[in-house]
This record gives sequence, C-alpha cells and structure tokens, in this order.
Amino acid sequence: MATGQPAPPPGRTIRIFLLDDHEVVRRGLRDLLSEEPDIEIVGEAGSADEALEKIMALRPDVAVLDARLQDGSGIEVCRQVRSNDAGIACLILTSFDDEDALFTAIMAGAAGYVLKQIRGAALVDAVRRVAAGQSLLDPEVTPRVLYRLRQGPAEDERLAGLTDQERRILALIAEGLTNRQIANRMYLAEKTVKNYVSSMLSKLGLESRTQAAVFATKLGT
Repeated sequence: MATGQPAPPPGRTIRIFLLDDHEVVRRGLRDLLSEEPDIEIVGEAGSADEALEKIMALRPDVAVLDARLQDGSGIEVCRQVRSNDAGIACLILTSFDDEDALFTAIMAGAAGYVLKQIRGAALVDAVRRVAAGQSLLDPEVTPRVLYRLRQGPAEDERLAGLTDQERRILALIAEGLTNRQIANRMYLAEKTVKNYVSSMLSKLGLESRTQAAVFATKLGT
C-alpha cells in the first residue's frame, strides 16, 4: 500500500473514474489504483464524449483525466464536469510539461495536475489528496505557477471587460492562429473557441478577427 497521505477512515472508499485514450495506460492505472483497499475504479473511458456521459452518471469522487485525447481533451471534460457537479474532483494526468495547459487546467477547475512520469505511490497520494478536497500540482511546475501569479495581468481599460480566457485567445489571434489551432493549444473544443471569439469581438466593438489582431498588436497583448 502506498505511503504518504493517510487513507480515508475505514469504510470510506474513494470512487475513481479513468479517462485515457490508450488502453494500455488505462489498464496500468486501473491495476495500480485497484491494489489500494480504499480505492475503487467505478468506470473508465477512452474518449471525451464517452467520459463526460459516464462521469455524470456515475458521480465518482475523483476523475483522473488524460489532458490530450484524440477527440478533445481531459481539461475540457474537467471544465464541463465541474460546471455540472463541483463535488467531483478532477486530476489531470499528462505526458507533456506544458505551461499553457497547466493554467488552462487550473481555470477549468482541476484540483491537481501531474505528469505521467510521477511514481506510482505519488499518484496514489495525489488521488487521496484531491479526494480529501486538497489542491496539488506536480512539484516541477509549482514554481512557474507562483511566478505567473505574482506577475498579474497587465490592465488596460479596453481589456477590462474580457475574461482571462478571452484575453488569451486575443493574444493567440494576434499570433495568427486559427480557431482550430487555438482549440488545440488551449485544450478546448473548436466550437467553444468560436463562442469565445464572438463574445470577445462583441465586447471590444470589433467586427473581425483581423481587427482583433491589429488591436492586440497595438496593445502589445
């Protein structure tokens, strides 16, 4: 049994759902976590749509979600799950040390973000911690989180009405990215990005992406 974070009281079982589009990875996670007497795997999925449907039906304590999927992302699944049931903790598991993904996960309401290189005992601890209501980040990425938090966003009256997501999308538009490329970069559905762009243009009083790109470039966004 893994050591570290104390297990829940006797009789309290942590119900876990697994999302990963690689069957071998899911099987490895299931075998690892199932060895713990206080953990029960209640479901799993290999796609975002399947996961969302099953998670909302099963209502697990913790959803362990792969960040990158063939049909979307675990981060977007996390966002939708948390908007429907804030009692479900989401732990993002990824192979990529990606700062943008990290902050997108935090904004989506993820309780934790860990790299797949994590040791088995540490992953079990992470599951127990988020199940207990704690938040955690992989130690390798924590310093960057603190740095970004200390910096704070640059304020401009023309940007005041935009959300953080809309500001980030504005910056990516200025870089010349398409909606699909932005969706891939931010782990969002392309339709979600399109909605953000429409909202952003409306708030800024602009009519096109080209105008938005020029606007952002002048601001140095």
